[in-house]
Amino acid sequence: MGKRNDEWPECLDCVEGVLLPLSDFGGQGAAIHFKAWVCSSPNCDYNLKIRNGDVFRNEPVMNGSDHQPRYR
Repeated sequence: MGKRNDEWPECLDCVEGVLLPLSDFGGQGAAIHFKAWVCSSPNCDYNLKIRNGDVFRNEPVMNGSDHQPRYR
């Protein structure tokens, strides 16, 4: 039986989690959808990221606790 269209693809590395899409905003404030994909499993750091048209795989993942928000 095939997967439904509303399911995310399984992780290519651990096969336990699914790849979840992340979005961001560009320098001019426009939304960039699906800029990154990360594994949902806490034990797996598999990720794909797009930066300036290049695809990067398995870059270090940070928890964001040291992130300082930018105020506009």
